Amino acid sequence: MRDSSPLPPHAPPHVPPRAATLSRRAALGLAAAAVPLSAAAPASAATTVIGGERLGRAGVQVRGASGLPKGLTARAWLVADHESGQVLASYHAHRRLPPASTLKMLFADTVLEKFERAERYTVTDADLVGIPAGSSLVGVKAGITYTVEQLWLGVFLRSGNDAVHVLSRMNGGVAETVAQMQTKAEDLQALDTKVVSPDGFDHKGQMSSAYDLTLFARHGLADADFRSYCSTKTADFPAGGKKTFQIQNTDRLLTGAWGVETYDGLIGVKNGYTSNAGNTFTGAATRGGRTLLVTVLHPKSGGSGVYEETAVLLDWGFGAGAKAEAVGTLVDPLSEGGSRATPAPTRKAAKGAAGAPASAAGDRSSWGLVGGAAGAVALLAGGALAVRGRRRVVAGDESSEGHHRR
Repeated sequence: MRDSSPLPPHAPPHVPPRAATLSRRAALGLAAAAVPLSAAAPASAATTVIGGERLGRAGVQVRGASGLPKGLTARAWLVADHESGQVLASYHAHRRLPPASTLKMLFADTVLEKFERAERYTVTDADLVGIPAGSSLVGVKAGITYTVEQLWLGVFLRSGNDAVHVLSRMNGGVAETVAQMQTKAEDLQALDTKVVSPDGFDHKGQMSSAYDLTLFARHGLADADFRSYCSTKTADFPAGGKKTFQIQNTDRLLTGAWGVETYDGLIGVKNGYTSNAGNTFTGAATRGGRTLLVTVLHPKSGGSGVYEETAVLLDWGFGAGAKAEAVGTLVDPLSEGGSRATPAPTRKAAKGAAGAPASAAGDRSSWGLVGGAAGAVALLAGGALAVRGRRRVVAGDESSEGHHRR
């Protein structure tokens, strides 16, 4: 599975991703047992969506500012202020789409703090079993001893699925790591995300959204190691003995590779590509003491286009977007005091609670929305998840996964 590294001449043509819808779990409300649905109740009366009701709407969401870039082709995108968490503009923020290797941000959010940078690990053949064919690789070899820092550089710079699988084995195995990532996503309230593999490869059912990926980036950038790795342009990687070879970050806005102009003030973060997901990217940049986050998913403009669309959205955010009024917010993790509501009931549960079928106007359970007059109450997260201390900082890939994904 390739993350978003430069497209080689022999790269396959883009295959349009499957149609996706807003996650049921991204839209939250009170359980139907507590607030019965009424056939006469309007669908919008008590609708709550993670991050704000407008983020659940289709189409472009912006207010108080004009001048959004014309000609954007992405299937979903989002612009947010890193410090405040305000969403300045979005397009299908909660649409569920294959994330490609941008999902590695969640992998880092989950595993990065488990091991010290200087810790050393000798790779075995067993550590490299199960890597999907066509994966982007950094060149990890059995029998070579790597530091944890070198493995993470392989993840961030080359989107190496071999490095991901070694770190997953160190963390208790791939299945255990996937379970931890899903738990982490739930703590971050990234409820559009379903994790099937730690590397973001094209696996059936693996999904995320522009909103969730932006949450992953914001959370990760608060960690000094995460920030350091995603902003590194080049590094030396072990080749055995005293030999090394150089690896380069596949984030073209950071390095200027393949004819893409570098973006002034860019921090990182992570790119991705597969033939199914298309190109995906979450970028962060700082200008004038302000840091913005932009996520762009599946633009029709392809490899260079994902960076170009990110750049013009960043330009807008630093320019006209400075006057924008928030259309939503990036919520805080439950373990850090974020509040939550219980998931909206399914269509079947809603019918049972109401005692009669909901009307077409009142039943929008396919989007996970609840209609009703009283009801969306935020619940404080009870029992914060125990987390190890993180090195916090204030915020201001493409990979080649074989011919299939990069």
